[in-house]
Amino acid sequence: MNYATTYHIGNDQPTRKQTATAVAPTVGRVQQVATKAKRRKPSAERQTEVRTDSHAANGILKCTFLPKLKTAQPVQACEKTERDFYKSLSELAEHYSIEPMQTKDYGFPYNIALSMWDMETKVKRTNINWDRFQLVQDRKKTFFITEERYNVGTTLYYVPVVPLFRMLRDRERKRTAQLLLSVFSYLYHIADIPYYRQEDSYLYWQYEMHREWVEQDEQMDATETYIRELTNAEHLGGIMAQKVFNRNNLTYFEQRLSRFNSRDAFDRECQKVACDVFALYTEYPNATMFRNAPLSEEDPYNQEHQVETIGMEKYISFIADTKGGLYESLTDCINNEFNEYGLMEEPTIFKAFDGSSITEGNLDFENRLFALLDDLCTVLYEYKRTRK
Repeated sequence: MNYATTYHIGNDQPTRKQTATAVAPTVGRVQQVATKAKRRKPSAERQTEVRTDSHAANGILKCTFLPKLKTAQPVQACEKTERDFYKSLSELAEHYSIEPMQTKDYGFPYNIALSMWDMETKVKRTNINWDRFQLVQDRKKTFFITEERYNVGTTLYYVPVVPLFRMLRDRERKRTAQLLLSVFSYLYHIADIPYYRQEDSYLYWQYEMHREWVEQDEQMDATETYIRELTNAEHLGGIMAQKVFNRNNLTYFEQRLSRFNSRDAFDRECQKVACDVFALYTEYPNATMFRNAPLSEEDPYNQEHQVETIGMEKYISFIADTKGGLYESLTDCINNEFNEYGLMEEPTIFKAFDGSSITEGNLDFENRLFALLDDLCTVLYEYKRTRK
């Protein structure tokens, strides 16, 4: 089960996913057209009727035909487009270790349409973060731009700190809690996940807004509960901030792991999360959660449509707790706000295959870290469930 907080944005509409098309409209000058074949006048003389054997299959029904395409480009421009296309395709195929289909014999523009379909089909099988590609044509050349994206879906990656506060006060789980405290410090200092008690964080202002609402509204049955939860969120959040912000937790991270002895299944789950986080920290010592956050000016879709996006800092954060009336009210408010946005910002890498050096990097760090956030939320949920 996914215990990272999950909800549906808006009317259950998924994050924008554009896939490459099997024809080549991205070239800019190739399009599908519908044409009608000229009808021949019937002959005055009746022709001999020819029939297939009764047992013959309807072969025509099993045939497929290439779509009728046309291009307004002059011949020389078409030839240059082809040359640029195959040069860029070769770079793309080498980068993704794909053997492209031989399509040159099909003629322009069918060869381009078929090559794009073939390449997209093959890359999807080997790259879990493949999102789409575009065939771009500027004044000088035609080339591919690919887009690799981590699909967040509709998950709020909110890590609760109150369960860890309770665990640190639990004598049976104190060492386990200290191990997870090192994980929390890594997420704050290295992965750069916002903490909800900091004024520049998105959730800080969400909590402040709820306090204003509660104080201004008329006294209701739930008012005292909301005030108590808000007070706890602020007070316990302040205590945990001092602990999480302490860099000694990173200094002693490896030592805590080496000396940790698990006593039961819960300890083993926490130990596995901590081991995986430490391995990620060792391999990517300076990588932050936002290292591949896309800039709006980099995304061709945003440039074209000027769509407002939900920033990553809004759905990734530390939070006080993920239960209670206050949390439900917070998520309702966040959901309503997110309804006003068109897209969700997700870790993305753009790569241009235009003959220049290809952007290095992948989304391995993000794939692992998002999965670890989910695992961390799972063990914190399990602790809350067993301590009710």
